[in-house]
Amino acid sequence: MSLGDTEIIGRSRTHPELFGALFERHSEALFRYACRRVGAEVAEDVVAETFLAAFRQRARYDLSRSDARPWLFGILVREVSRHRRKETSRLMALARAAEPDQVDGLADRVAEDLTARSSRARLAAALAGLHLRDRDVLTLIAWQEMSYEEVARVLGIPVGTVRSRLNRARRQMQQMLGTRELAGVFEEWA
Repeated sequence: MSLGDTEIIGRSRTHPELFGALFERHSEALFRYACRRVGAEVAEDVVAETFLAAFRQRARYDLSRSDARPWLFGILVREVSRHRRKETSRLMALARAAEPDQVDGLADRVAEDLTARSSRARLAAALAGLHLRDRDVLTLIAWQEMSYEEVARVLGIPVGTVRSRLNRARRQMQQMLGTRELAGVFEEWA
């Protein structure tokens, strides 16, 4: 029988080795999100710092919350904010990387690759232009498919604030990318 997040955290207070099950369950999603925010070279460290902080804070975890994912993402977002200069630099580097490499192959493959690179570069530049608070809300909803309520718990803000930040981020992204290009652009981002 598999233990739920609440049981793992509760039991880990007296049996610390059980906390590893939480890592096994959630680390991959946290790593994917961190990679998109700060790059693979930093993501591993950020996720490790997140779980270390979570382990230290487990005694304060609200056991009435059955899903630890929002709690863990809240810690991760704080860790990412510590690395935000690196994130902004990474996004700007991705935006500059729109220059095509020499690619051998069929013309349609080259054209498709250039279009994808251009979209990613424009998205990276647009994301870098967002205020960090708005970027956090937008990426948690778009990349992690979290609900407004989950994002509110992650960031420790009211749901109304999530809505207003998301609305502001969408407007800014629309202005920077255009409505047509914005549609589906997050699915292409990898």
